[in-house]
Amino acid sequence: MKLFNTLTRQKEEFVPITPGEIKMYSCGPTVYNFFHVGNARPFIVFDVLRRYFEYRGYKVNFVQNFTDIDDKVINKANDEGVDFNVIADRYIKEYYTDAAGLGVNKATCHPRATETMDAIIGIVETLLENGHAYLAENGDVYFRTKSFPEYGKLSHQPLEDLQAGARIGVGELKEDPMDFAVWKAAKPGEPAWDTPWGSKGRPGWHIECSAMVNKYLGKTIDIHSGGLDLTFPHHENEIAQSECANGCTFANYWLHNGFLTIDNEKMSKSKGNFFMVRDAAKMFGYETIRMFMLSAHYRTPLNYSEDSLNMNKVSLARLYEARNNLEFRIEKAAGDAMTAEETAKLTELSAYKQKFIDAMDDDLNTADAMSAIFELTREINAYSGAHQDATKAFLQAAHALFMELTGVLNIVQQREDAAADPDAEKIEGLIADRAAAKKNKDFAAADRIRDELLAMGVTIKDTRQGTQWTRG
Repeated sequence: MKLFNTLTRQKEEFVPITPGEIKMYSCGPTVYNFFHVGNARPFIVFDVLRRYFEYRGYKVNFVQNFTDIDDKVINKANDEGVDFNVIADRYIKEYYTDAAGLGVNKATCHPRATETMDAIIGIVETLLENGHAYLAENGDVYFRTKSFPEYGKLSHQPLEDLQAGARIGVGELKEDPMDFAVWKAAKPGEPAWDTPWGSKGRPGWHIECSAMVNKYLGKTIDIHSGGLDLTFPHHENEIAQSECANGCTFANYWLHNGFLTIDNEKMSKSKGNFFMVRDAAKMFGYETIRMFMLSAHYRTPLNYSEDSLNMNKVSLARLYEARNNLEFRIEKAAGDAMTAEETAKLTELSAYKQKFIDAMDDDLNTADAMSAIFELTREINAYSGAHQDATKAFLQAAHALFMELTGVLNIVQQREDAAADPDAEKIEGLIADRAAAKKNKDFAAADRIRDELLAMGVTIKDTRQGTQWTRG
């Protein structure tokens, strides 16, 4: 498999540190609100990367953090007059609700910054001891950026260029404008932790990820991932502080997904185009959002629009229809052994599995992988449609291949139990009455029954194997 490494700006053959095992870290949410559709893209993309590695037989230790101590969390808590943990707990719970809706698996570990405080303080202490960080007069601890000659290697910006735009903010007591906080001295009323250097306070944003990687994955990991907006300064700072504290490479591969725009404009609350996933799901459905996010290569810009979401909703419905048709045919079919023709056809269909794998191996090209699934679907539909006497064995094998590939992307896996439908008995009765009416050539009665079913939201499809019905 080849992955585009932001560090080297080229596709590289992926070689894990330990054969058959992968240590992977991806930046998670700051939990002060529901997450928006821009956040959803990395959550979905790197969930698929993890799933694909597991599909190919790797054991993946995947860590994604929760930033539960931050200015935004504290401000929200102050606005509501509650402890910051109340806000963090609330929106971690809401994250899991939306993530599950989007088909995103839980990470191997979801550490919180406040649960990793010992490790955070340990790294800051090491940086102070080896001179890569210093204690300011106000109790803040800053990383001494110029002490790391490779600073800028991830964002590919020379230190001189970065310095040109650097400023020292109000209340900051830095040696240099490029230096950044790894520890913030406590302000009145803020949560704070004791430290060996005597400055009670809380961590800077960047340091928590370094500490979590160290604690849960080790000093050097295979993959670190996140949105393109995190490349600088967040990930750049993670590299600097981690490599200065540990004396070794922090991550071998850096993966970043492209930006998401809304109707070709940057998402902004002031423009009124700021969409939470929860609200978007009410309009289009969670799985449609997942389908949309995987419809383009993860590194390319992606434009969120009503038209795009509706197109993906239609595409998803086509795949569900194909799956449901296959399952209906399997239920009605006979034949435990495939014919020679079917065996040859199944060999042809297996070529789409290789096409899918080739696409995914090429820097996680989900767009081409999705194309392979649609091509497979067309071939199955065409063959099974032309061969109404297809054996159960062939239909089951075709179904298994379809479910295998869609399962890697975690689409088309949802189930609606028709038997559990409160109107199932009535629907089946009407379908039987319609069949009897057609047999008696009472087509007017058959049409009336079809209209009654449609009024109930039931769609019927007549096949040689019987009448198939679905809701919607």
